[in-house]
Amino acid sequence: MTHRKFHAYSTLFGLLVVLLSTGCAKKAAKVTPAAPPPAATPAATVASKPAPVEQPKVAAVAPGPSDEELFARNVKDVFFDFNRSDVRADESSTAQNDAVFLREHPTVKVLIEGHCDDRGSIEYNLALGTSRAESVKQTLLQEGVPSERVKTISYGKEKPFCGEDNEQCWQQNRVDHFAFQH
Repeated sequence: MTHRKFHAYSTLFGLLVVLLSTGCAKKAAKVTPAAPPPAATPAATVASKPAPVEQPKVAAVAPGPSDEELFARNVKDVFFDFNRSDVRADESSTAQNDAVFLREHPTVKVLIEGHCDDRGSIEYNLALGTSRAESVKQTLLQEGVPSERVKTISYGKEKPFCGEDNEQCWQQNRVDHFAFQH
C-alpha cells in the first residue's frame, strides 16, 4: 500500500469515525427538573435570620367570678334588735368581714339599705333605718373602707323582706341590706 492510499484510507476512516460518533440526530432526552433544594434546617438559618421564638402554650383559663358574684357570695346583711340602731355584738364580726371584702376589692361600691319591721310610724322607721345604715357605714369606715365607696339609704318599713306579723318575720326586716353598686 502506498503512502497515498494509506493516507486516503486513514482520512476516510477518520471521517467515518466522526460521522458515526455524531451520527443521526437522537431524540432529545427527557429532562426532569431538578428537585428543589431541601429546606434549610433551623441551624442553617441561624446565620441568616433568627428563628421565631415559639410562645409557651398556656392552658385556657375559665374566667373567674365577677365582682358582683363575689359580692353576693361574701357580703352578708347585718341584723338589729327591736328599736335599736347599734350593731349587735353577734353581728359585729359580720360587719367586719364585709369591710375586709370591700378593702380587698377596691373597685366595689356598696349601698347600705336600712330596713325596719312594720311596727311604728313611717317617719319613725325612716329615721331608724337611716340610723342603722349610718351605724354600719361607720363600722366600715373604721375598718378602712373609703367613704366614697359607701352610700346609705333608708327604706324604713316600706320594703319588707317578710310580710307576716310575728317575731321571726320582724327580725328579718330589722336589717341593713348590702346592695352592689356599679
